[in-house]
Amino acid sequence: MNPAATAERSHGKTWQPTEATTILAFKFSGGVLVAGDRRATAGNTVVYDRADKVLEIDRHSIMAIAGVPATAWEMARVLEHSFQYFRRTQLQEMSVDGKVRALSKLLRDNFGFVMQGVGVVVPIFATYDSHPKPEARLYFYDAMGAQFEATDYAATGSGSPAVRGILYYENNWGAKPLQELSEDGAVSVALRALDTAAESDTATGGVDRSGKVYPLIKIVSRKGITTLPEKKIAAVFKETVA
Repeated sequence: MNPAATAERSHGKTWQPTEATTILAFKFSGGVLVAGDRRATAGNTVVYDRADKVLEIDRHSIMAIAGVPATAWEMARVLEHSFQYFRRTQLQEMSVDGKVRALSKLLRDNFGFVMQGVGVVVPIFATYDSHPKPEARLYFYDAMGAQFEATDYAATGSGSPAVRGILYYENNWGAKPLQELSEDGAVSVALRALDTAAESDTATGGVDRSGKVYPLIKIVSRKGITTLPEKKIAAVFKETVA
C-alpha cells in the first residue's frame, strides 16, 4: 500500500492525487487543433485553475495530458529530450511512427504505478508528418500504452464523453465537417465542447467567465506549432459561444 495513502487514512482522510482533465484534438483545414481546459483537481477539490495540459514536444509535435500532471510532465520532458537526441545524432527528425511508439513505451513503463492507483496518464499526441506525403496525424492512447490513430477527432479525461458527443454532432450534422472548418470555426467548436463538458463534469473547468480563464489552444500544421493568444480565444468565445 502507498505509504502516503496509509498516513492519510490514519488521520481519517484518503489521499487523492492531483489530476488534470479534459483534453481534445481534431483535424481542421489548417492542421490539428489541440485544446485543454485549465482545471486540476484532487478528488472533489480544485487544486489549480491555470494548469497547462497542452505541451509542445518539438517543432511539429504536441502532447496533451489527461491524468496525473507530475507523471505526464515528466513523460513530456523525456520525449522532448529523446527527440532532440535523435535529431542531433542522426541529423534528421525521428519518424512519426518512432515518436508514437516512444510515448507508448513510456506509458507501458508507467503501468506499475497505474496498477497501484497513482500516476495514471491518458494522453493525446498530435503531429505533422512530412513523409511520404504532408499530412496531420492524431493519436490517442490508453493507460497501458495502446495507441490508436484518429481520423477526425479524439478526446480523453473525465469530461470526454460530452466532448465526443459535441465533436460527433459537429462532424456529422454541423454546418461543415470538422476537417473543412476555418481556424475561427475550429476554435468555436473546441470552446463549445469544453464549456458543455464543464456543465456535467466538475473536474472540467471549461471557460471561467468570472475569472476570465480560457482553455489553452495550440495548432500544429506544416508551419509548426502556433499557440493562440488569449485575446483571440476570448473574442471567438464572446462572438460565437457566450
